Amino acid sequence: MEYIFENCDIVRDYECDIQGIVNNANYQHYMEHSRHLYVMDRGVSFAALHEAGIDVVVARFEIKYKTPLRPCDEYVCRLRPEKMGIRYVFHQAIFRKKDNKLCCQAQVDCVATKGGRLVADLPELDALL
Repeated sequence: MEYIFENCDIVRDYECDIQGIVNNANYQHYMEHSRHLYVMDRGVSFAALHEAGIDVVVARFEIKYKTPLRPCDEYVCRLRPEKMGIRYVFHQAIFRKKDNKLCCQAQVDCVATKGGRLVADLPELDALL
């Protein structure tokens, strides 16, 4: 898959469980952070959207775990967005940086509401694609 955005980070000790691997929920945090960086990189502010009555929320999150990350592992989170009907779909993957090994991949479906109502098209979000 061809990704259009990526960011790098490092695993912190407190993100790991007793098995010494990243707790599964933290991969979702990593991916959310990457989506927020992508949106900011495109000049869109979630806070400004919210103040305008527009909220973007995750409607569905499907993740496949492949290889665990461990403390101090550097990783790269990559994404590619697309529009599918009313959904803004983010295809995301996390790779261990030292060997480019796939750690997990996900499809994150987001929807937008304006004034509390589901909306299909928002120019502010369509510009992200």
